[in-house]
Amino acid sequence: MEQSAIDAANLAGSVAAHDFSMWSLFIRADWIVKTVIVILLLASIWCWAIIIEKTMNVRRLNSRASEFESHFWSGTSLEDLFDRIGEQPRDPMSAVFVAAMREWRRAQSKGRTRDQSVASLAERIERVMQITVAREMDRVERYVTFLASTGATAPFIGLFGTVWGIMNSFQSIALTKNTSLAVVAPGIAEALFATALGLLAAIPAVLAYNKVSRDLDRYAGRLDTFAGEFLAILSRQMEEAR
Repeated sequence: MEQSAIDAANLAGSVAAHDFSMWSLFIRADWIVKTVIVILLLASIWCWAIIIEKTMNVRRLNSRASEFESHFWSGTSLEDLFDRIGEQPRDPMSAVFVAAMREWRRAQSKGRTRDQSVASLAERIERVMQITVAREMDRVERYVTFLASTGATAPFIGLFGTVWGIMNSFQSIALTKNTSLAVVAPGIAEALFATALGLLAAIPAVLAYNKVSRDLDRYAGRLDTFAGEFLAILSRQMEEAR
């Protein structure tokens, strides 16, 4: 009985002698597990950088769109607003407006009187605005897919590190012929550390991807709505100018 208590105390002391801090787990890990940990840490840092940048960017885009819409619907003439914005629009909505007005002015400089040319001009303006919306949204959505990729692959990368670490633990058991907790615990802790990092990278990435994608879809809908309203205004002016 006393011998069992002594063995248990020695086992507890042996386990306690190991440092299970994150840095120690990383230092003691196999080079493959270390590589997995570094990849997951870099992916997590990059994901947070994207999350912060996209969150601030969406807020800024909505603010600038509201500012532009207030000027657009304030009664200011389209020509004056176009001259004020110039060739350097500050946001995608302004870019859609500038692209349409540029096509409008180009057609006005050539003159048009026939119904066919009016319909053709409306189609060109609509196509120009659609292309501009697609181009601007492609620029705004840059790097968002990395969040989805990280959310989908990070747990499996962490699982790979876990499986590799557990294999090393079993090899340690085979070499030492000792199944005590002191032999098994460090390797398993290192292996589970990779899984924890995989989840740490994946969970925020998935949540942020859903949130950012939903916000960007709403903003794209806002651009499409403006493009449709603006096209209606230009079509009305074209009919009045005939």
